[in-house]
Amino acid sequence: MDKTAQTDYPIHEFLKTRWSPRAFAAQPVETEKLLSLFEAARWSASGANSQPWAFIVTTQETPEAFAKLLGTLGERNQLWAKNAPVLVLSATLSEREPGKTNPWAGYDLGQSVAHLSIQASASGLLVHQMGGFDRAKAAQVFELPAGYAAMTVFAIGYPGDPASLPDGLREREMDVRTRKPLSEFVFDGAWNQPLEEKIASAG
Repeated sequence: MDKTAQTDYPIHEFLKTRWSPRAFAAQPVETEKLLSLFEAARWSASGANSQPWAFIVTTQETPEAFAKLLGTLGERNQLWAKNAPVLVLSATLSEREPGKTNPWAGYDLGQSVAHLSIQASASGLLVHQMGGFDRAKAAQVFELPAGYAAMTVFAIGYPGDPASLPDGLREREMDVRTRKPLSEFVFDGAWNQPLEEKIASAG
């Protein structure tokens, strides 16, 4: 199934083909490829190079840990995530040092997972990120240390057959991908002054 983004301006092919499926193939993710994804996350930028992130990786080959993480997801996410070959819990470290809060920890984690998702695209893999889970339960069952907070769960795997999804989710999987136009969120020097309009008028 081709879900390549129809962009208004040229972007890298790995960005165009990155999307968030719910249907994953049963094929396991090779260990070397999986480690490459986290190597990409490792080299992401972060404030003061603090790298305030951590990941707990579970796979179908580690069923007990996989089931624990799956059990923190909302019911609708469980419907499809149970078939993903890899589920990962991401966490942020809220302090740079004792008593000094890091207000950019979530931003930095997001950058690292963005790097990971593009490396996945380059490797023929796809990533689906989720906020629909019980953060407190995840922190408890995986015994996160003090200062760490569960932030997201994401699935990794090879693209699967949308027909494997239940009704409702199957239709969403087949939908055309859409995004807001740049004119709604990229402004030139002042709020609500689209940069595109300036470029168009200058041309």
